[in-house]
Parts: sequence; C-alpha cells; structure tokens
Amino acid sequence: MNSIIKNAAKCKTCGEVIESTYRHDFKTCSCGKVSVDGGKDYIRRGFPKQPPEDWFEELSIFEDKQE
Repeated sequence: MNSIIKNAAKCKTCGEVIESTYRHDFKTCSCGKVSVDGGKDYIRRGFPKQPPEDWFEELSIFEDKQE
C-alpha cells in the first residue's frame, strides 16, 4: 500500500507548482488550466483534456508502506 507524502503538480502552461496539503484542499494554478486536490488522503487532478501529460508534470511523492 502506498502512502502520499506530497500531492503536487507543475502546470506546463504557466510553470506554476501547486500543492494540495490537506483533504479537500483544491488548488488551481494561476492560468487556471491545472488543479490538484486531496492532500495526503487521495490524488485528484483537473485539466482541460486528455492526455494529462500535455498539461502537467506529476510531482507527487509516495512512500511504500509495508504491512
């Protein structure tokens, strides 16, 4: 099971790095093209259309939890 350490993305349009730090912490970059949400509880991204790699670079960090 993976644990979210950092929930962030970099917009490829404006270059802004946005980070969601807590649950329901919905953040949008300054140009309005990319959004992040979920903090350390879940990963959600918003962007204009597929494919996502055209709009943002994923910067989230995960930790593999051994159970």
